[in-house]
Amino acid sequence: MTPPEGSREGSGGQERQPAAEAAARLAGRPRHGGSGRRLELDQIMERLPLAVDRAMGEAGLWAPALAARALRQAQGDPLGAAQLLRAHRTTLPRLAVSTPVTSEDLSVTRRISSAFRNPPGGQLLGRTLDYVGRLLDLLPEDEGRMRAAGDTGTTAAVAHEGNGSHAHVHGADGSHAHVHGADGFHAHVSEPDGSHAHVHEADGSHAHPHEVNETDAPAPVDRSPRNLLAVLRSMDVVAPPTEGADPEPFDVTRAAPRGDAPRSAWLQAMARADTGSLMHTWYGSNWRPSGHEIPGEVRHGMLPVRVTHPSTGRAVTVTRVLVSEVQTFHSLTRAGELGRTLDVGYGLCFGRNDRKAISMAGLDLMLTHHRGSEGPLDEVLFTLDGLDSIGYAQHLKLPHHVEFRSLVERGRAVAAGRAAATARVDHGDLAVPADRADHGDKQ
Repeated sequence: MTPPEGSREGSGGQERQPAAEAAARLAGRPRHGGSGRRLELDQIMERLPLAVDRAMGEAGLWAPALAARALRQAQGDPLGAAQLLRAHRTTLPRLAVSTPVTSEDLSVTRRISSAFRNPPGGQLLGRTLDYVGRLLDLLPEDEGRMRAAGDTGTTAAVAHEGNGSHAHVHGADGSHAHVHGADGFHAHVSEPDGSHAHVHEADGSHAHPHEVNETDAPAPVDRSPRNLLAVLRSMDVVAPPTEGADPEPFDVTRAAPRGDAPRSAWLQAMARADTGSLMHTWYGSNWRPSGHEIPGEVRHGMLPVRVTHPSTGRAVTVTRVLVSEVQTFHSLTRAGELGRTLDVGYGLCFGRNDRKAISMAGLDLMLTHHRGSEGPLDEVLFTLDGLDSIGYAQHLKLPHHVEFRSLVERGRAVAAGRAAATARVDHGDLAVPADRADHGDKQ
């Protein structure tokens, strides 16, 4: 008789494989099958960029296409995608070590300041959801498809042919064109910037343009504004560094950090940490200073990655990566100080992730202030890695038969002992301890 799939086979209690293989096939069905169209990688990268950025950040690997593939395979689970990416990362050869870069090399796509109303170089809101209402978009799907189609072309086009032709076109950018043809030509064009033009051609031509004054056009955006920290240092209001730069950055992928790890180690650990855990640790920590820190700058931008050319010995740019950078400030009073200077916290991570970078900067400020205290540093180094947490949760789903059986047998033994003691009490059969008996004889 053939045992059913998933049943035990043999005295060793080994599980048969077909059930697990069937479960794996079921897990892959949404990725390769399903009633809808296959989810392409470019769709994931374009429509779910924040999920892609988070997966890359927590995996410590910049590879947008691979991150999109991992998200699809993990069915949208960011931690699962990061786990797949980090496992893949271990198979890649280390070809070179990049040269150090500074944030001055950042080509800014977003730059805001909570500390300055008009910071040098201006503010650039960029691509963000900060100013979008927190309301669920209930736009009908058909209308949403029409709008999506309009993003790549025109939203509507109507044409009539007869004695005179007529065309009416709406552009995706808000432009509008109205054209009449036949005996006479008439055109009306409206641009999204407010400019418009009328043109008539019949017995005589007529033009009536209205254009926006060139002085009203927005000024060119400064993509490399001066760092605000440099401005504050020139004002002599920032506390000097308490220690020199790390002689060699600590590599958390090659060695496990310990309680005396340098600053580069905890910055790396936070950059690869689970975003939610990092925010919770920063927000709920009892080690946070009174008041709150103020972000001097929150920036997104493309940061060059440079390596040394093996022939020329010069640094060459091999790629650019999108990063989020935050410098936050707070006045921390130490013993013997008046607290007149500002302390600086720093955070930088892959992709667009303001919340993570802000949390990093706040924790960096706290760890620097409480340097030498084991509590906060141990929590940052050893509890924030999402893959460690998910690994512990996953292992609990594996067989623990022997351990659980020992717990049950121990509980049954304790229960049996209690039952026996209760039975002796009920029958008045309790033996008097020897020490108490001797004590009674002496009395």
